[in-house]
Amino acid sequence: MHKPPEKPVGIWVRVSHEDQVRGESPEHHERRGRFYAESKGWQVKEVYHLEAVSGKSVMGLPETKRMLDDIRSGRITGLIFSKLARLARNTRELLDFADIFREHDADLVSLQESIDTSTPAGRLFYTMIAAMAQWEREEIADRVAASVPIRAKLGKPLGGQAPFGYRWEDRSLVPDPKEAAVRRRMYELFLEHRRKKTVARLLNDAGHRTRNGSKFSDTTVERLLRDPTAKGLRRANYTKSLGDKKHWMLKPESEWVLTEVEPIIPEELWAQCNALLDERRNGRRPGKRATHLFAGIAFCTCGRKMYVPSNSPKYICASCRNKIPATDLEAVFHEQLRELFLSPTEIASYLELADQTMQGKRDLLQSLSTERKKVSHEMEKIMRLYLDDKISADGFERQNRPLEERLKQLDDELLALQGELDFMRIQILSSDQILAEAKDLHSRWSDLGREEKRKVVENITEKIIVGRDEISIDLCYLPAASELVTQKQHNLTDSMPRPA
Repeated sequence: MHKPPEKPVGIWVRVSHEDQVRGESPEHHERRGRFYAESKGWQVKEVYHLEAVSGKSVMGLPETKRMLDDIRSGRITGLIFSKLARLARNTRELLDFADIFREHDADLVSLQESIDTSTPAGRLFYTMIAAMAQWEREEIADRVAASVPIRAKLGKPLGGQAPFGYRWEDRSLVPDPKEAAVRRRMYELFLEHRRKKTVARLLNDAGHRTRNGSKFSDTTVERLLRDPTAKGLRRANYTKSLGDKKHWMLKPESEWVLTEVEPIIPEELWAQCNALLDERRNGRRPGKRATHLFAGIAFCTCGRKMYVPSNSPKYICASCRNKIPATDLEAVFHEQLRELFLSPTEIASYLELADQTMQGKRDLLQSLSTERKKVSHEMEKIMRLYLDDKISADGFERQNRPLEERLKQLDDELLALQGELDFMRIQILSSDQILAEAKDLHSRWSDLGREEKRKVVENITEKIIVGRDEISIDLCYLPAASELVTQKQHNLTDSMPRPA
């Protein structure tokens, strides 16, 4: 009896990532299909692998196209898969598959549902099962979507990465020390320069990068500036996917879930930056950047930087609302220059203190050098006694070890002290040069342009601390590391300077 030719079939293997985690391997599904084909006397021509691929839409995938090409060319006349959900979960796609297979007299074989699409009953059952598969998927999606606002209100993670500047720690959102500093700097730069591209360039030039190692762009800067998490208000459940190439849209604000987190910046700073962004969106281009003399240098006594808002002529602390007119702060700084550079008493006091400090360190260096010579001499004496067999090896070890330790300690102290002296010597020379070049700075101050004044402030000022009744100016060129920091206290009710 003539044996009929073997039916050429293919095996469809699609196992999602979640299924693989649960232990369902692609190999298991392939072997199941091969056993079935062997029992039917069919020949397996191809195996189509779609591991870790969602069943939501598979029609456009390369492996699907290869399978359909094989159906149309007659290379295979049937497709075996473990169950309908493995082929696809989309009802429309499942029906499209059935139409294509029927058009080319090919069979769809679902092992779990025992479906044979070559019969009317099989086609009807196939349609019903396909609809149920999509219903099950939509039910799961609805349950997940319903749980999102509940989890958000409870402050639980919803998946995904933490916003830049934060990290997940014990299932809570907390500031990341490294990223938070960069994000805080972003707001400060934008308030100063008012341009997203400028902020991105300055951050990139400083060596900062996004979490994935990319350079900052103006788009990234705006997104982070807009995100209210930085001011301590985290949004959740505020977007939804359109299902079209991962496009997203905002949900109605009534559905948003807002929870409090630890802020990175003051709320006032966030509001100022977003007001500037809103102005830009409404068509108002930022004007020429105003260079505030003490931007980044003026601090409040609470420790926060002070800013000059666009609608105010004052430096303001966003935290405690401490403020001082910009003209008053410049006048105090100008007075500081006169006192420092033109007062013979101030210059003499500074140089005398510097000389006394350096002389004290020279005396200490001499004392330590003398002690080192004594210790070295004692070690030589012990060595001679040992070489002359007048003390044992144990006795040598017992007497020499403390001296070795002391010698090492002295060497460390001498190196550190010499380094301090070298530093101070260079600082004193630098200070003398600055003093010599700046003697007429006070008289020329009003003739300097804004940029020139800013350069003077940047070059000689470390920090200005503004209190309610006094201002402290730290001049950075003075050798602070050598305890030669000069701080001037100015009482705002009294124009005369007070010594620190």
